[in-house]
Amino acid sequence: MAHFAKLDENNIVITVLVIADSDAPTEAEGEIFCKNLFKVTNTFKQTSYNTHQGVHLLGGTPFRKNFAGEGFTYDSSKDAFIPPKPFNSWTLNEDTCQWEAPVAYPDDGKSYVWKEDTQTWILFYGKVLFDAKST
Repeated sequence: MAHFAKLDENNIVITVLVIADSDAPTEAEGEIFCKNLFKVTNTFKQTSYNTHQGVHLLGGTPFRKNFAGEGFTYDSSKDAFIPPKPFNSWTLNEDTCQWEAPVAYPDDGKSYVWKEDTQTWILFYGKVLFDAKST
């Protein structure tokens, strides 16, 4: 199966469609098929379900850095799908096209969430958050 991202006029992904390989033997033919099927003029870009952070999870050739999702942006200069920016302080890793916090995620096997106002990772237990510095 082939996956195609339908883009709006700002290159934001509206939805991702699954198309039979026989209907999309090439990306160009897949885009034409999608436009005809939905009777729209939107741009469609093929995306790889197995590509994440610029790596193909099954060892194949990575395609467009990340599998597209609703709200992602297609960057034509990078030929990449970029997820929405989660926080103002985060920066884009140009190699993976993923957002990175200004402080590395703790590598201790515990779960954390980002707290933007203090720019720290907070320990997460279910619905309860704990400041990692006080535990």
